[in-house]
Amino acid sequence: MLVEFFFLLKKAGLPVSITEFLALLAALEKRVASADVEDFYYLARACLIKDERHYDRYDQVFAAHFQGAEMRFAEIAGEIPLEWLRKQAELMLSEEEKQRIEALGGWEELMQSLRDRLAEQDDRHQGGNKWIGTAGTSPFGAHGYNPEGVRIGQEGAGQRSAVKIWDKRAYRNLDDSVELGTRNIKLALRRLRRFAREGAADELDLDDTINATARNAGWLDIKMVPERHNAMKLLLFFDVGGSMDPYVRVCEELFSAVRSEFKHMEYFYFHNFVYENLWKDNYRRHAERTPTYEVLRTFSKDYRVIFVGDAMMSPYEITVAGGSIEHWNEESGLVWMQRVLEHFPFAIWLNPEPVGAWKHIPSARITRELMQDRMFPLTLEGLDAGVRELKRNRQNPVTLS
Repeated sequence: MLVEFFFLLKKAGLPVSITEFLALLAALEKRVASADVEDFYYLARACLIKDERHYDRYDQVFAAHFQGAEMRFAEIAGEIPLEWLRKQAELMLSEEEKQRIEALGGWEELMQSLRDRLAEQDDRHQGGNKWIGTAGTSPFGAHGYNPEGVRIGQEGAGQRSAVKIWDKRAYRNLDDSVELGTRNIKLALRRLRRFAREGAADELDLDDTINATARNAGWLDIKMVPERHNAMKLLLFFDVGGSMDPYVRVCEELFSAVRSEFKHMEYFYFHNFVYENLWKDNYRRHAERTPTYEVLRTFSKDYRVIFVGDAMMSPYEITVAGGSIEHWNEESGLVWMQRVLEHFPFAIWLNPEPVGAWKHIPSARITRELMQDRMFPLTLEGLDAGVRELKRNRQNPVTLS
C-alpha cells in the first residue's frame, strides 16, 4: 500500500525521492506515528513533501489512496464504526420526493436526536429514515438526503444542506500569481481608483518645473512631488472549501487582479460565514487565526470590503449560536456580520452561484438581506455593478433586524 502511495505521488508530479520514502519507512519502524490516520498523514507529509506549494496535491493523492480512513468526532461523545458509513449506494430522489421529507424542526431537536441515536444504535443501517447510516432520508449519515442533516463520513458537499459536518478537510490557499484569462476583471476594478500623492517628494513634476523655470527668468527650478498611486483601500474576505471548490479558478483570477491593482489590499479566509476568527493561511487555519475583533481594530472604516462566497449553507450557520459546522461559536454569524458591516459601511458580497438560484436557497436570501441587497453575481457585469456600489457614499449606518 505504501509503495503504491509513493508511486501515486510521483505520478501526480510531486518531487518525492526514494531517500525520502525510506526515511518515512524508518520513522514508521520506530513507531514515530501511532496507528492513527491523522498521525500518519502528518508524518508522511513531513518526510515526503518539502515545499508547502505541494500540500494541496499531496492532500488529494492521500485522500484518494486512503479513502475511508478512521475519523473521530470529539464534539459528541461516542464513536461511529466506519463500516456504518461506507458508501453503498447514492440516494437519488426526485424533487417531489424531497419535498415530502420533513426536517426535524430546529437546531436543538436535531442535536438531541443525534445524541439519542448514538446512545441507542448498535448496528449499521442503510436506506432508512431514522438511524445513522448511508443512502437514506435520515438526518444523520452520508450519501442520502434530508433538508436539515448532520453529514458524517462523506467526502464532498453532496446536497449542500448539512447543518453539521464532522469531516476534517484541508482548504488550499488562493494563488495570486495565476494568469488571467481576461483583462476585463482588472478593467472593472480600475473604476475603484482614487489617485493621491503621498510620501516623500521624489518624482519630477515636469509641468511645475517648466512654469517655475519660466518665472525664474530661465534659471532651472526643479519641482518634485510625491509618487502618484491609488489610495483606495480594499479588504477581501474569501469563503473557501466545501461548496466553493468549483469556484477556485474564478476566485484566483479575482485575487490576482486585485493584487496587481491595489497597493493597500488585505485579505482573509473564512468558511461559509464570518465568526469570531478569520485566517490568512488555509494550511494553518487551525493553528494560526486572527480574531475578527482584531481585524476591526486594525483596518479603518474607509476600507472597501468585498465578501466572496456562494452563501450555500444551513441557515443555522447564520442565525444560531453554535451553528458553525466546524466549531462551537458562542455568538451567531448574524451578530458577527452585523459588527463587520457597522464598522465597514462600504461592503458588497460577490456570489458565484447563478442569480436565479439565490431565491431558492434560504441562506442566500438571509445573507442578501443582511447585506441590504448588496449581493452581486461573480460575473463581469456583477463585478462592475458591485464596484459602482463601493464608490457610493454611504452615510447611513447598517442596521440589521
